Amino acid sequence: PCWNEYLTTRIEQNMVLSCTCPISECRAQPTTAFISSIVSSKEVIAKYEKALLRCYVESCSNLTWCTNPQGCDQILLKDGLGYEAACSKCSWISCFNCNFPEAHYPASCSHMSHMTCAKCSHGFCWRCLKPWRPTHKDYYNCSVMVSKAAWQEKRFQDYNERCTFHHRAREFAVNLRNKVSSMSEIPKIRTLAFVLHACKVLEQARKVLAYSCVYSYYNQDTESADIVEQQTESLELHTNAL
Repeated sequence: PCWNEYLTTRIEQNMVLSCTCPISECRAQPTTAFISSIVSSKEVIAKYEKALLRCYVESCSNLTWCTNPQGCDQILLKDGLGYEAACSKCSWISCFNCNFPEAHYPASCSHMSHMTCAKCSHGFCWRCLKPWRPTHKDYYNCSVMVSKAAWQEKRFQDYNERCTFHHRAREFAVNLRNKVSSMSEIPKIRTLAFVLHACKVLEQARKVLAYSCVYSYYNQDTESADIVEQQTESLELHTNAL
């Protein structure tokens, strides 16, 4: 009974994988077979097995959980050299290299570290969740940087507005695809596969355009920045036409 209560408490607190024998001098860890023989609750055992699976996935560099914010329990397998993977269950594209909610090509993972809350404007680091200032980069306290800071703020607002626009346009493409999908179920209407494919391409293009804004904002190479801006402008022109 003592072991059952001890292990159940550890499992409920998500601390079972690091728990040891209750005797302070003993560092032995309970095995899976031992835990299964002691704990009788099926719900608690199921929680323990989930903890084991989560630990295994997090320890494998070629595995990650689907990061769909709507919720998805699918495990993704890295295939190839890229950092993106599409979920076979919900089609959400996740990044293998960081914990950002979705794949963000062409912006790098480091570009996605500085986050700002849309509700309270609190700036923080996505990776460690600590305040962006003063722990990370605080350019705005130095009087020498005031004019540069104002220019940077205006530049940030411009890119942020463009990025937000493309994200909203992407939502429009998703809603449009859902509406067309419901229409295609009506027997009298001919196949709308082409329109569905166009909506999917539109959704992907808006996503790339949104994260191109992030990439361009952080890009310090003037020559490559000009090339990216030209390509982005061309993509945006065709996307708007589509």
